[in-house]
Amino acid sequence: MRVALTGGATGIGASVAAKLKARGAHVTAFDLNEPQHNVDRWIKTDLGDAGSISAAAEAAEGPFDALINNAGLPPREGLEALILKVNFVGLRLFLDAMLDKLAPNAAIVNTASRAGFMWRDNIEQVKALMALGTMDDVPGFVAAQEIDAVRAYNLSKEAVIALTIARTEDMIARNLRMNSVSPAAVSTGILDDFLNAFGERAQKAVARAGRAGEPDEIADVICFLASPESRWIKGQDILIDGGISAMTASDMLGLRP
Repeated sequence: MRVALTGGATGIGASVAAKLKARGAHVTAFDLNEPQHNVDRWIKTDLGDAGSISAAAEAAEGPFDALINNAGLPPREGLEALILKVNFVGLRLFLDAMLDKLAPNAAIVNTASRAGFMWRDNIEQVKALMALGTMDDVPGFVAAQEIDAVRAYNLSKEAVIALTIARTEDMIARNLRMNSVSPAAVSTGILDDFLNAFGERAQKAVARAGRAGEPDEIADVICFLASPESRWIKGQDILIDGGISAMTASDMLGLRP
């Protein structure tokens, strides 16, 4: 199995690479930083730069049996435009640039987030982001929409979920399939960014779940969706949150006795 993976140097991506290598996969990582383990080839890639994305895709040697779009930035103040560039516009550009290098029946897995679960309520803004043509359009969009770092992150992940759904039929026509995963808080080097950005509500949710998730727990689901065993799962967003969404829904609907 040959796999293309963005963001393979740290966190969830590094766990995905380790699990794939343990299964005998050939892993090509696309990342700004060189992964130190479990990668057969590294192609330096800046997902916030359209030229870098184009060059990386050109350098990639397919065909790949899976494309895992995992790289992303957390909600950090001052990075609003870059968050949208990397987490959504760059992901979409890289996806499109790699389509011709995917093997028949290949799987695509996009890492979204539980932070994107309100995509239906924010669909007009999501559509506006999806309508942007180039990276250069992003700063003006951020200014016009008065988007702060938390909203930039949430919106980027809302758009990833919407993109996965919107492109499902196109992928089926190409003999490909695409899904997304939406983790909640995960114990990586950027966990504090999320807890600080989302505040007390996020901290209480983690406490209620008992702990944050582990990168390998998210990687297990990503690897499953990238494998032939999940071949009839298409266009789905899989929540991986230790029960946080279920508990929230139970509270809202008054389901607990």
